[in-house]
Amino acid sequence: MAYYPLFLELQARSCLVIGGGSVAFRKAAALLRCGARVTVVSPELSAGLKKLARQRKVHWKKHPFRPSDLAGIELAIAATDDQPVNRLAAREAKRRKIWINVVDQPALCSFIVPSVVRRGKLALAVSTGGASPALAKWIRKDLETRYADRFGRLASVSGRARKAVLRTTPSPAARKRLLEKALKAYLRVLGA
Repeated sequence: MAYYPLFLELQARSCLVIGGGSVAFRKAAALLRCGARVTVVSPELSAGLKKLARQRKVHWKKHPFRPSDLAGIELAIAATDDQPVNRLAAREAKRRKIWINVVDQPALCSFIVPSVVRRGKLALAVSTGGASPALAKWIRKDLETRYADRFGRLASVSGRARKAVLRTTPSPAARKRLLEKALKAYLRVLGA
């Protein structure tokens, strides 16, 4: 299967995490960092998820997954070790046209989650299309060593420069030249 890479804006969007373990915790935390409204459905929760629920950062539905849990949801992640539950969640989400990721089961997914390096506004995503998560993780770790925090700062500085150039330079060709010249200068300063 060929996947179309994209970054989703999830601010205030309703997302569901199915499962209560450590993987579900990592998925919920990642969604929260993107500003999503997260609901977790599971009879039990890991310590991390319990803390998020106590802090009212996630809404906890304390029962096994039911298809009705998908009502009003825009994106779901099934992170259970119960295969019949994962298959039911995938089938129901697809029927309702809700984006679904079933952790470590690309055949059940309508989207997959890449391995990501974040440096401020800079995000580098690596995927093998689900073929080898271990390889994607290895490449991510390699990128972490190559792209330090200074590249995140560079993304922020470049963004401010771009806004100024867009306001002051009407010609697209001239804007492109100015921004490329500024980026090369910034990279020289960074020693990159």
